[in-house]
Parts: sequence; structure tokens; C-alpha cells
Amino acid sequence: MTTPSGGSTPDDYWRRPGSGADAVANQPPTAPTSRPESGYAGPPPSVPPPTDWRPPVHLRPAPPRRLPPQDMAGLDAAEQRSQRVTYGFGAAAGVVLVFLVCLLCSRIIF
Repeated sequence: MTTPSGGSTPDDYWRRPGSGADAVANQPPTAPTSRPESGYAGPPPSVPPPTDWRPPVHLRPAPPRRLPPQDMAGLDAAEQRSQRVTYGFGAAAGVVLVFLVCLLCSRIIF
């Protein structure tokens, strides 16, 4: 950062420079006094809503419906069947992998 030299104050460094020969020092530019006709006219006037515009409020909602009863024995049986199918597919995949490994090893040895 450079320091100002001469008889000026430290704030003069940050002031806006004049904009011409007839500019007054240390004065902000004046705002235009007339408004353009093609500019933004502002938001339209608002009208308050009617007093009964809200939907009706129900203070007591309907009670929740009852769920159908569950067949716990049937659910357990279905779970056991799906577990057996999963174990069956796993065992079949294991047998195929063991067979392929044995076949690969026999090709390497012989």
C-alpha cells in the first residue's frame, strides 16, 4: 500500500476523484431530479383477501383405521421356505465353483 504524500489527510487517498474541471471537491454527485417515463412504475396495488378465504379447520381428525391381523405362523413358514431356497442356491453355486477349481487345477498339473 502506498502512503499519501504532501499536506493531505490519510482519508484523501480513499476519496473519489473529481469528474471534470468544474467538479466540486469532496462532494458526491447529485441524483437526477426527474424520473424517466419508461422506468419501473412499482408493484401493482394489493387488495386484501376476503375474511373467509381460509379452508375450514377440523379440530378432531378421524381415528386411525385398524390394520388387518397378521398370520404369524404363515409368515414364519414363508420365511423358512425362502431361507431354504437361498441356502439351496448357495450350495449349488458352491458345488459348481469347487468343480471348476478342481478342473482348473487338474489342467495345470497335467
